[in-house]
Amino acid sequence: MSSMLTHAIRNLPASSAWAARVFARSLSCSSQLQAAAVQPKSKKTLAKSGVKNVVVVEGVRIPFLQSGTSYADLMPHDLARAALQGLLNRTSVPRDVVDHIVYGTVIQEVKTSNVAREAALGAGFSDKTPAHTVTMACISSNQAMTTGVGMITAGQCDVVVAGGVELMSDVPIRHSRKMRKTMLTLNRAKTLGQKLALISKIRPDYFAPELPAVAEFSTSETMGHSADRLAAAFAVSRLEQDEYALRSHTLAKKAQDGGLLLDVVPFKVPGKDTVTKDNGIRPSSMEQMGKLKPAFVKPYGTVTAANSSFLTDGASAILLMSEEKALAMGYKPKAYLRDFVYVSQDPKDQLLLGPTYATPKVLEKAGLTMADIDVFEFHEAFAGQILANLKAMDSEWFAQNYMGRKSKVGAPPLEKFNNWGGSLSLGHPFGATGCRLVITAAHRLKKEGGQYGLVAACAAGGQGHAMLVELYPQ
Repeated sequence: MSSMLTHAIRNLPASSAWAARVFARSLSCSSQLQAAAVQPKSKKTLAKSGVKNVVVVEGVRIPFLQSGTSYADLMPHDLARAALQGLLNRTSVPRDVVDHIVYGTVIQEVKTSNVAREAALGAGFSDKTPAHTVTMACISSNQAMTTGVGMITAGQCDVVVAGGVELMSDVPIRHSRKMRKTMLTLNRAKTLGQKLALISKIRPDYFAPELPAVAEFSTSETMGHSADRLAAAFAVSRLEQDEYALRSHTLAKKAQDGGLLLDVVPFKVPGKDTVTKDNGIRPSSMEQMGKLKPAFVKPYGTVTAANSSFLTDGASAILLMSEEKALAMGYKPKAYLRDFVYVSQDPKDQLLLGPTYATPKVLEKAGLTMADIDVFEFHEAFAGQILANLKAMDSEWFAQNYMGRKSKVGAPPLEKFNNWGGSLSLGHPFGATGCRLVITAAHRLKKEGGQYGLVAACAAGGQGHAMLVELYPQ
């Protein structure tokens, strides 16, 4: 069946629209989710001669909460500070040993634009410890981690703390540009007459606020719309999306109840109770999920609130060291951070296909195949997005026509994929998710057995990231 579909796709007229071609001939979800044939795994280490080994000593996160709940009255640096303190408490690493702190975030609070610095000071780090903030949409903490990797491998640092934070409960809402311009001009007016003249020009529409939206600047399209079109392009049905979302919540609940989410540290919220677990894990039923209306493309869209990641507040932190430094300090690392890549695609039609493009590149860089990977941790922005990526990875036609490859990447076997839940259920604080993926991969490798983990994520702007995690010898 797959070969018939592939043959049909190859013979489609070249003038057909990209979405229409993929929609008409994408592989079925059931076939592409089947487990790959078991092949002998290479047990070589991914260490490179002359390159320092970078290890993950520990990674933590405060509970990821639905926005508007227990963290609603805080600021982003409060969450990041709590994650840093949780990391310090768990590892007992001396603050003065940390050479640099890097944090990722997406929607910045203007009062604390360098949130890494403010959080570090709040967590008791010396004012002599440099800290900076990076942003790369949903892969911001991935960028924070790889920045740390670069600092360590370059010999600039031995110990780096990386992390990410997002507070969707309180995002900046601005005055309209007309109002901002008037107010700034008014601030420079020197006489009463000048001030009154400016005030007289203010019109009612000046007071309309500019509300933030999870949308692409270049296309003005929300990520939900992009996910809906991507799902349609790859023939991902509403039923398949709901089934996948239910799987995510069910596995997350099982992991939470089984004590597997070891990265979560409690956070005593000022003036409130101590938060100890994620609050977005809510297994439902296919019947209940089926009642929800489309959230973006109405009335025929397939992306709903039930099969999308929710707006989330949270923060994470991860302790990276050179292997030599970690061992000298008496730590037993959890994993090595190995090869990684970043990719960029068309921000309209291929906004959320980052994992499809990044995965084969990072595997080829390391000399591995999909069969070598024991644990997969992919970011779940939307169920439709994740399933579309899996179909794209399993499509010979897509590989040849859009990726410049002779053969398909191959879809990850589902029994190795996001086994402890994902962003759909655990939550997705934009800037903090990458660290969760990495530490989860490390914990799963130890728990489930295996040597290599692959972390991949999509991001706004049509970008993506993939990284290989190697279990530290036990």
